[in-house]
Amino acid sequence: MQFVKPYRLQIIITILIGIIKFAIPLLIPLLIKFVIDDIVGNDSLAQADKISNLLTIMGIMIVVFVIARPPIEYYRQYFAQWVASKILYDIRDKLFTHIQKLSFKFYSNNRSGEVISRVINDVEQTKTFVVTGLMNLWLDIATIIIAVAIMFTMDIKLTLVSLILFPFYAFSVKYFFGNLRKLTRARSQALAEVQGYLHERVQGMAVIKSFATEDYEQKNFDKQNNNFLNKAIDHTKWNAKAFAVVNTITDISPLLVIGFAGYQVIQGEITLGVMMAFVAYIDRLYNPLRRLVNSSTTLTQSIASMDRVFELVDEKYDIDDAPNAVECKNVAGHIEFNNVQFSYNEKDGQVLKNIHLDVQQGETIALVGMSGGGKSSLVGLIPRFYDITGGNILLDGKDIRSFKVRSLRDNIGMVLQDNILFSESVKVNILLGKPEATDEEVIRAAKAANAHEFIMNLTDGYDTKVGERGVKLSGGQKQRIAIARIFLKNPPILILDEATSALDLESEHLIQGALEELAKDRTTFIVAHRLSTITHADRIVLIEHGEIIESGSHDQLMKKQGNYHKLFQVQQLEQ
Repeated sequence: MQFVKPYRLQIIITILIGIIKFAIPLLIPLLIKFVIDDIVGNDSLAQADKISNLLTIMGIMIVVFVIARPPIEYYRQYFAQWVASKILYDIRDKLFTHIQKLSFKFYSNNRSGEVISRVINDVEQTKTFVVTGLMNLWLDIATIIIAVAIMFTMDIKLTLVSLILFPFYAFSVKYFFGNLRKLTRARSQALAEVQGYLHERVQGMAVIKSFATEDYEQKNFDKQNNNFLNKAIDHTKWNAKAFAVVNTITDISPLLVIGFAGYQVIQGEITLGVMMAFVAYIDRLYNPLRRLVNSSTTLTQSIASMDRVFELVDEKYDIDDAPNAVECKNVAGHIEFNNVQFSYNEKDGQVLKNIHLDVQQGETIALVGMSGGGKSSLVGLIPRFYDITGGNILLDGKDIRSFKVRSLRDNIGMVLQDNILFSESVKVNILLGKPEATDEEVIRAAKAANAHEFIMNLTDGYDTKVGERGVKLSGGQKQRIAIARIFLKNPPILILDEATSALDLESEHLIQGALEELAKDRTTFIVAHRLSTITHADRIVLIEHGEIIESGSHDQLMKKQGNYHKLFQVQQLEQ
């Protein structure tokens, strides 16, 4: 309801307009009664008077239905859809803000396709709740109340006969649609799984084609698709049963009314006009009831989708600002790791143990060691992609958890092994470093990253679309664009995580020069497998099994002839 609250005035206006819109057709049965009893069947009136009265009443009805009703219908539809669309916009806006705050842990445990399904498909279903649940449902109830009130003024006994099946109707709706919510949720989850599977396979189509596993993938997709089909059929079966029972009840009621009203006319208790009006009102009474059945179905579906949407909204943040967190400003870049412990999950063992490391302002630290030793985990703690489970990390003497997360990350630049580029232009991708930068600043950053020349050779220069994840560019070109955006950002702290490991020698040479320029006068962490690329570092830290084994300059470690010396010798022999 927090999303509905800002639009409560528009919703009330829409409902009031809707009540008028639905009340107008309720004049038809009264018109039938008036024409039959007071004009056609009125023997005291001359023929000319009957025609005059008929023309008068029909003229009034034409004004009501042809002139008054269309704008009422237009504004009811317009306001209903406008409010629903605005609420959907607000929910998606809130969700996008929310999913940007969720931690890496959440995304490592959830498929992106399923998240997208909740933001797109499930949010779209909530529109039904707004239009049907907040508006049409009340309009149908109002229509029923108005119709019943008019019927009571005409004949009490006949009205009670009309309402005799209401309790059975209410019971059947409660019985059938209680289980439908669970079935709908299962169907939505199955659809999200299909979407998640499809999203991954579309992204990895190159792998499927290179291994020629199309038939295998088709079988796997058929399993996912078949699971959704079974859930959809279960949902359809239960829905069909509900409609069969409820519509039978709503069909029996008019038969009871026609039979009893006919008996009353024969007995002389009511006029033929009253009978005809009641038959017309039964249609007006049970049409909203049938719509309420449809509404129950769509509402159940939308509520099941809302469950999934708000389950995502309620997902807790692993990384959040402390209540008294402050902005991270005027960063010098002195970083201290004091007895840092870290594990990704409580069940798993510790990834980092007893890490003590004091990194001075402007110092370049290289982290080396075998894969899985904890190097990337260590640098991932600095921008708080994950939070430490023990000890503390200080930035310029203050615990990094005392800073607002976004302001902390504003002061850190990262170049990764596989940098993600968005499918927009080269310029837009570089601007991620500083969205408000001028064209001159973008070009200056590209030149510093040795990227300007190849960018100008692209079809549309800086306006060239790079494709999803930068698919139209080579690995070296993607890395240089990633480095350009860090030059543009100009942070005091730099993290290079395997930034050149996947590149050819020519690209590596170009990028190595750009990285060395970038690292000047910044506190820099370099994670590297190729030891030949980090011999210039001020200090090299060897990490094995989550612990610091050796630390010192390249020359110091080589003289020591420990693990680093062995690792370096092995790599030199391989080369």
